[in-house]
Amino acid sequence: MEDIYKQLAIHLDNTPSGFPATESGVELRILKQLFTKEEATLALSLVLMLETAEAIGQRAQKDPKEIEPLLIEMGKKGLIIHVHRNGVNTFMLLHFVVGIWEYQVNRLTRELIKDFNEYVPHLIKSQYQNKTQQLRVVPVAKAVNTELNIMDYEQVENIIKSQSKILVAPCICRREHAMVGKGCGKLSESCLIFGGGAYIYESRGIGRTISQEEALNIVKEGVKQGLVPQPSNAKKPLNICLCCSCCCQILKNIKEFEAPAKIVSSNFQARVDEEECTGCQACEEICPMDAIEMDEKKIVARVDLNRCIGCGLCVTACEFDAVSLKDKSETERIEPPANLVETYMNIAMEKGLF
Repeated sequence: MEDIYKQLAIHLDNTPSGFPATESGVELRILKQLFTKEEATLALSLVLMLETAEAIGQRAQKDPKEIEPLLIEMGKKGLIIHVHRNGVNTFMLLHFVVGIWEYQVNRLTRELIKDFNEYVPHLIKSQYQNKTQQLRVVPVAKAVNTELNIMDYEQVENIIKSQSKILVAPCICRREHAMVGKGCGKLSESCLIFGGGAYIYESRGIGRTISQEEALNIVKEGVKQGLVPQPSNAKKPLNICLCCSCCCQILKNIKEFEAPAKIVSSNFQARVDEEECTGCQACEEICPMDAIEMDEKKIVARVDLNRCIGCGLCVTACEFDAVSLKDKSETERIEPPANLVETYMNIAMEKGLF
């Protein structure tokens, strides 16, 4: 039955977000901790589209009445998507990240955390070979100025104010680090989930529903703590994560790249007005990508544009209005996909999946 987990790994690797193999086989250890053999076998018959147990049963050559309870249980565990609407159950395969992993926030163990931290650099390296990313970086409100060519979908507050259903969930990255004694103590409830995604989280007992006002207050507190807003990479995002570079698996790993700015989806970068800069180093200390260093001769801050991801935290830290965000050039600007379906379709085409 060892082959079942290898088959599932290949099945997940054929999704847009991927699940690449490693020499150590750590990805198989992760799957064994998450899926029973029966669940892994059944997951092989799921696709990235909601289907009834009848359709899945036909593909798996199983009795729909026998597999539906197992599919429902897999949904509760966050291994697949389960939607119950108008008296009908439908099920769908999940990507590993973003997807299965984030739903494990209440099922973490030290062994699972250890294996995931060994695996995630391989996964991130694989994902960032794609032109289209799953998440993007948008600037914090205080960093936005009238000179920026900024759209509504690039402003956190506007994204939140357009939502009718909002849920806040614990950050799995900070929770996993806290469980192994490496927590940073920053905001725990910091993952904002919208619309249908919020209903799915709610049905699994993860997080709590909040108002737009509370969501805005969470963002404000997150920014005070130096957290970077990362919505899903679409004009109509399904979520916004408030991320720190010490725990967030995405930021922590792209920080190791020589030029994070070249792989992060963002349309802005920081600039320093040398005449106003006092060399206080506040911007250097808050930058999540180590993109700012002090020019020791002039005693002013300098931005490494290869590393700046345009979050604007440096702007919020400067008391002298010496730092501001500027638009990237027209050739560098990126327009996000209309929705997540388009996002994943783009990734799939870039990976040659069809």
